[in-house]
Order: sequence, then C-alpha cells, then structure tokens
Amino acid sequence: DYHLAWYNRGIELKNLGRLEEAIASYDRALEIKPDYHEAWNNRGIALKNLGRLEEAIASWDQAIKINSNDADAYYNKACCYGLQNNVELAIENLQRAINFDVEYQDMAKTDKDFEQIRGDQRFQSLLS
Repeated sequence: DYHLAWYNRGIELKNLGRLEEAIASYDRALEIKPDYHEAWNNRGIALKNLGRLEEAIASWDQAIKINSNDADAYYNKACCYGLQNNVELAIENLQRAINFDVEYQDMAKTDKDFEQIRGDQRFQSLLS
C-alpha cells in the first residue's frame, strides 16, 4: 500500500495548489502501482488545471484503459475537449460518462469547460 502514501500526498498537494508537486507524487504512486486508475485520474485533473490538456487527456486514457467504467475520466476528457472546442470528442466522452451516471448530464449544463460548445445543437440535444 506504499503507493497510497504517494497518492494521498498528491491529493494534499493538489488541494494546496502545488500542482507540479502533486503530479510528481502521482507519478511516484504510479511507479509503484501502474494500474492505479485513481492516480491517473487525479494526475489528469492536475495537468488540466495547469492548462496541459493533451497530457491530461493521455492520463485519462490510461485510467480508462485500466478501468473502462471510469465515468470521471470520461467526463474530465469531455471537459478538456470542450475547452479545445472539439465538439465531437466532447460529446462522445460526455455521452460515455452519462451512460455510467446520469448526474453528469446536469453537471455539464453549468460546467464552464463547455462554454465554447454550449450553443452547439448536438451538445444541447445530449443535455435534454
């Protein structure tokens, strides 16, 4: 369970806004337990908060590869694609998240990450 110490350290550092250090802690946890999808997910969140969207998406891809039911990872990927104004991939990943948990539909209605694509009819129909 040594990986959990690094993972928990990463969460605390992320909460303190020390994102680079948080990523380094998640990386240490993943060196010990490469299939720890929660660490991949939180690593993605820290990267997204730094504006490193492609790296964040790659982290969520890893989380999904390990746990294909990781609704958070699909939702977070959708948010990144929304920020990149990539409507198709945003919708595809948001739909997957909603398939696992319908609450993501309500979250997406007000999430600022979807601001650029909110007016798209395809996005609107997914939320209704």
